[in-house]
Order: sequence, then C-alpha cells, then structure tokens
Amino acid sequence: MPFRTTATLQTWIDDFRALGYDDAGILRVIPQDSDDDSDTGLIAARLRSVSTTFYVAPDTEPGSTGWAVTFEPRETAAPLGSARVLALSGELAMLSALCTFLQARAQAFMDGRS
Repeated sequence: MPFRTTATLQTWIDDFRALGYDDAGILRVIPQDSDDDSDTGLIAARLRSVSTTFYVAPDTEPGSTGWAVTFEPRETAAPLGSARVLALSGELAMLSALCTFLQARAQAFMDGRS
C-alpha cells in the first residue's frame, strides 16, 4: 500500500492537526517493522487521560481503505473519575475523526486524487 510511507502519513497527520483537533498533538508517525524493508509507518500515541498506548493502521485486505485503532494491553486497571472519562471521550472522538480522515485520504490516493 503506497499510502503507508512514513512521509505520506506524516503529511496526513500534519493536515489533520491543521483541522484544529485539541488532542491531535499526541499523534506521531513511527516506522512499522516489515519483512520486506519497505518504508511503511503507523500512527501511534499515548492517551493523556489514561496511560494507554495505541496505534492506528490501515486494514490489511487488498484494496481496502479502512483504518482501525488498536489499543495496547494494560497491566493494571485504570479507574477514572468523571473528569478523566470526559477527557478520554474527547480523545476517542479525535481518534474516530482521524480514522475517517485517513480513510478519505487513502481512498483519494487510490483514486488518483491525492
């Protein structure tokens, strides 16, 4: 998938941040390990409201433009008060918007409109 290069993903993250999402500053592009030494990346971050790490990656089905968020496992429980739950809901809303944004950009790229 040519739209997974670290440079392309960084451009897309910069464009997403420019939309003004408060929590978009936590996003970063990291290299993805691959068997063929290709320049592929993932989008990763650590949530501010709860110490959970996640990454965002495209579906692996050929021709798919969908994206999904994968939350890393936690070693301990994370009880949250109402203020932190509200903060978490904002971060999750930003992640949902990010996946929709990335899907639209991937589709445009596949259609030759990037």
